[in-house]
Amino acid sequence: MRDIRIKNGCSGLRALCRGLLQASAFALIAGGAIAAPQEEYQWQNVRIDGGGFVPGIIFNRTEPDLIYARTDIGGAYRWNETEQQWKPLLDWIGWENWGWNGVMSLATDPVDTDHVYAALGMYTNSWDPNNGAIARSTDRGETWAVTELPFKVGGNMPGRGMGERLRIDPNDNSTLYYGAEGGNGLWRSTDYGVTWSEVSDFPNPGSYAQDPEDPNNYFNQLQGVVWVTFDPSSGTPGQGSDVIYVGVADKGESLYRSTDGGATWEAIPGAPAGYIPHKGVYDEVNGQLYVATSDTGGPYDGEDGAVWKFDAAAESWTDITPVDGDDLYFGFSGLTIDRQNPDTIMVASLNSWWPDMIHFRSTDGGESWTRIWEWGAYPERTKRYTMDISSVPWLDLGANPQPPEEALKLGWMNESVEIDPHDSNRFMYGTGATIYGSNDLTNWDAGGVITVEPMIEGLEETAVLDLASPPSGDAPVFSALGDIGGFKHTDLDAVPDLMYQMPYLTSTTGIDFAALDPSTMVRVGNADEAHIGVSTSAGDSWWQPQEPAGVTGGGNVALGADGGSIVWSPEGAAVHYSTTFGSSWSAASGVPEGARIESDRVNADKFYALAEGSFYVSTDGGATFAATAASGLPESGKFLAAPGLEGHIWLAGGGVDADESTATGLWRSTDSGASFERIASVGEGVNIGLGAAAPGATYQTLYLVGTVDGVTGVFRSTEEGDNWVRINDDQHQYGNMGEAITGDPRVYGRVYLGTNGRGLFYADPVDGGSGSSSSSSSSSSSSSSSSSSSSSSSSSSSSSSSSSSSSSSSSSSSSSSSGGTGDLACSADSSNDWGGGFVQDFTVTNNGSQPVDGWTVEMDFGQSVTVTNSWGIDLGATSGSLLSGGSVGYNGSLQPGATANFGVQGNPGNLDAVICTAQ
Repeated sequence: MRDIRIKNGCSGLRALCRGLLQASAFALIAGGAIAAPQEEYQWQNVRIDGGGFVPGIIFNRTEPDLIYARTDIGGAYRWNETEQQWKPLLDWIGWENWGWNGVMSLATDPVDTDHVYAALGMYTNSWDPNNGAIARSTDRGETWAVTELPFKVGGNMPGRGMGERLRIDPNDNSTLYYGAEGGNGLWRSTDYGVTWSEVSDFPNPGSYAQDPEDPNNYFNQLQGVVWVTFDPSSGTPGQGSDVIYVGVADKGESLYRSTDGGATWEAIPGAPAGYIPHKGVYDEVNGQLYVATSDTGGPYDGEDGAVWKFDAAAESWTDITPVDGDDLYFGFSGLTIDRQNPDTIMVASLNSWWPDMIHFRSTDGGESWTRIWEWGAYPERTKRYTMDISSVPWLDLGANPQPPEEALKLGWMNESVEIDPHDSNRFMYGTGATIYGSNDLTNWDAGGVITVEPMIEGLEETAVLDLASPPSGDAPVFSALGDIGGFKHTDLDAVPDLMYQMPYLTSTTGIDFAALDPSTMVRVGNADEAHIGVSTSAGDSWWQPQEPAGVTGGGNVALGADGGSIVWSPEGAAVHYSTTFGSSWSAASGVPEGARIESDRVNADKFYALAEGSFYVSTDGGATFAATAASGLPESGKFLAAPGLEGHIWLAGGGVDADESTATGLWRSTDSGASFERIASVGEGVNIGLGAAAPGATYQTLYLVGTVDGVTGVFRSTEEGDNWVRINDDQHQYGNMGEAITGDPRVYGRVYLGTNGRGLFYADPVDGGSGSSSSSSSSSSSSSSSSSSSSSSSSSSSSSSSSSSSSSSSSSSSSSSSGGTGDLACSADSSNDWGGGFVQDFTVTNNGSQPVDGWTVEMDFGQSVTVTNSWGIDLGATSGSLLSGGSVGYNGSLQPGATANFGVQGNPGNLDAVICTAQ
């Protein structure tokens, strides 16, 4: 049997030999031949902190502060005690084995604490094409070797919170067990996880599936063998443990034991039945096995359950369920023992959605219990806790429920609750959105109050569905996220205060801004009562407009270049358009339901659509569409129109690892989709984004998720796709990333990348690139420009100055002028004037040879105006004909030749020349 090691995260070899699985190891280190040139980038998360389900937290029993967390779609993490934050460990997983970002179980070695193991895989149905794997590390997750399994692993399937399924014998750390799903039984390794074989005489692989008739093949999957635990006192170091307990997802016999080191197995006599055993924890000091059960496998549901204790010496079971009767409307999980005081145990309600989850605590082995909150005079509750979410303020979701519910909840989906085995005062627990914890837990026992706070920094677990990076305003990027809506990110390195509100969309599926008026925005998504929100204040406030009949989901949306038209392709209804900010809607014609929609970024009347390999164009604001003659396009894909260039379209689609019959790659059109040219340098395409042009370039920079020269990754092109540079590496692959990608139109070289479970990233060249560039590229196919920092949005204009730009839209009636003192200049750029109001953009340019730190401007509007909204500037007065203001934090420092953008919105309109001077 060979142990094959393959560099750079390549696919491993799978082979079976009489039930033993051959190891296919990955030496995941940098290096190896890469065809496309490589540029070193610094990748870091845009901070959100959490945002997803954490089904497992695992403390090492012998080394203090060695803690791991596993997630269902976002990989695994190790705790850094000094920094009080989590470090990601599985970013090397790429597109080829993207499902390995689902971590079904994790085990940390109590003997050699450098060893850690993880069971990897996301789905056991057809959604994940690959089998699962057991990954092993001898350096705490810094590098890994991988053994592929002959079956799938479901880290994001029902039952994923039960466990831990993967366990190390504390008396022989070369022996590991893994409880598999799908009827695959119990597996064992005796060589530190290198090879695995099924425990052939284990009697029950589990018969429980949440919904055996589910037509989508998700809830009908068998949840299998769900946990393994050892009695450390039953063996001696180096000889192995004799007594092993196993829990199985079965409502008949579900609790098993071996007393001869796994040679034979039996159902534990007298064990309770009728529920699923979510957790099994053994107290070797008192010889007690504790089991928490629920009537389902979770993690979303559960309406009944029980907690039991098995006395191993007396061979007797005791029901120690904390509540009964009307107080029992949930299942139990989150079972833990205080190893310093093993009579102290805790268990959690799996899902007590109303009014909140409940932690139960006992200091006498379950004979009596206290709750983290008790009922007072209804609807009041008496609490043994306070919550401090100042580090992650969005966790209250902006909710305003009726008592006894509160906006800030203790959590839900509470599968993992762990008391630190080395510190009775610390515990952590996972929820559907974060990790909470406390460092003063024993205050509870003294009648005091504990402080519960997020312990989540560094663990980023959102699924990013769309992104928008406007050329102006106080936020460089807006996110559209699954499960928690999304955020306006004014500071990439700070946790935002609150997700979008009014309406609050649980999952935001699409977001867009008006290219010529970025303060006008639209977002769509999924919620019970709403699917769309509109803003004219650059996302500071939103309102909920009307919706077309039949809408069931957000779909995708596009906003016209001037903000005058919204074209929406929702779920459940045909494509519709609105010219009234959504107060009324009309059905579009000539375009299929479910088509992907985008807007031209110059011509406010032009919209595009892609559906089933056909491309469509509208020239009347989305009212009617017509298919173009373009052919050979992918059945589905992502596309966008280039800012400042009418009719320039980039389209990526088809995906990676596609079969030969699937059209995949990158295409370009310069004639509004009438024809497309396939970019020969790109083999496979996932998504495409645009950002600020490189210094000296006249076209925006392209950012691709796709395959170039046989390598799948993130690539940059400053030459309109002729040549590419890879900007990620094999250590930063992030699974099936790329559902969303965009460059920053204000900062050359910066890219924003959305992942499916590892959150939102931003990345910059390590050497700093060439600094900032203008917020817009050359503006149309017939315009010319002598510098990368100048642009024009009029189809027949030209620009020759590197310090100013002019633009006009069909609704603009104002002219502009620029001026300055010394080395700073200010220009009044694109405007949108509709008589009753206006939007005016400005650019400040450093024409000197030295950097400047902060700037001020004076704007002469030629008549008295009232400014109702502004971005990128700290205004003094907001009314008058002559207004002044200064830079804000992010745009005050300007290198020579660099620019800063700001803008104002106000009334009335019908402005004449606007003059801006800077100093």
